[in-house]
Amino acid sequence: MNLWYSKDSPSIELKSSKSILHSFIVKGYNGLTINPYQGCHHRCGYCYATYEWSPEFYDKIYAKSNAPDILENQLKSWKCEYVKPVMISSATDAYQPAELKFNLTRRCVETFQKYKFPYYVFTKSVIIERDLWLHQRYKDDCFLVWSITTCDEQLRRLIEPGTPPSHSIFQVIKKFVDAGVCCGVNIDPILPLITDSPSHIERIIDHCHNAGVHFISGAILRLRADIWERLKSIITLLGINNGTEKYKNEIYEFKEPLRAKANINAKRSYETCTLQNLKRRALEKNINFDFPDLFRRSSRPQRSNRSNSAEAQTLLLNYL
Repeated sequence: MNLWYSKDSPSIELKSSKSILHSFIVKGYNGLTINPYQGCHHRCGYCYATYEWSPEFYDKIYAKSNAPDILENQLKSWKCEYVKPVMISSATDAYQPAELKFNLTRRCVETFQKYKFPYYVFTKSVIIERDLWLHQRYKDDCFLVWSITTCDEQLRRLIEPGTPPSHSIFQVIKKFVDAGVCCGVNIDPILPLITDSPSHIERIIDHCHNAGVHFISGAILRLRADIWERLKSIITLLGINNGTEKYKNEIYEFKEPLRAKANINAKRSYETCTLQNLKRRALEKNINFDFPDLFRRSSRPQRSNRSNSAEAQTLLLNYL
């Protein structure tokens, strides 16, 4: 699990799931999410989803072959009075290469549209361009967010070797923006000593501006024991002088070994300074430093086979 870097492609296997739509909690808020796949092709060294329950996360992709059918059954029996936005997806990229073969995300999106569920997608992929028409027809009730870590191609090949180049991603973003789809960029995680410099952040924001992006958010890397082991390797490979000591003594203030499953945040002063710089740079380009209150506008009656009315009143920012 600590060896994120490999030139080999992951293997792909089919599996069945008993359920696909699940609740999740972020910063005390309960939301909904689906994950049509388990494991991820992107091989990001900082990935938060590499838990003990998925030790082959980088090397084996599980495609949940019955996900669209299970989702259909779950939405048919939905009993809640309100429909909240659904995250597609929270633990792995729904538009990773396996989607080209299995079309699970596309079929799930079609099901959400059928039952009038608002959704948002977080992705690092350019494969989503294939479904531009699908999201465009639902543009008032969806929000697409691309996670961008760096525009430095040499650095990208090291820290997230399975992702597409940033220039390809921004070309796709511009197509969605031009099609009238609400789009954002999430600069997350910002890696201390690696991607946190003002020039590094400004370069991403310049690309956002050129692509017509209107919304930006960001967050500093949270450390966990397994993530720290990978970060130490990255710091060493990048030749950052005293990098690990600065992480331990100046930026995160911790001692090794880290407790299993414990998350460590950067010092408040570091976080505030870095995010204020990001916000300032974004506002200078007339880009909002937040995500829109998109779903507060959504109030649509459900299909006739559902007894509950739908009114999505959830601020997207609450999910982050």
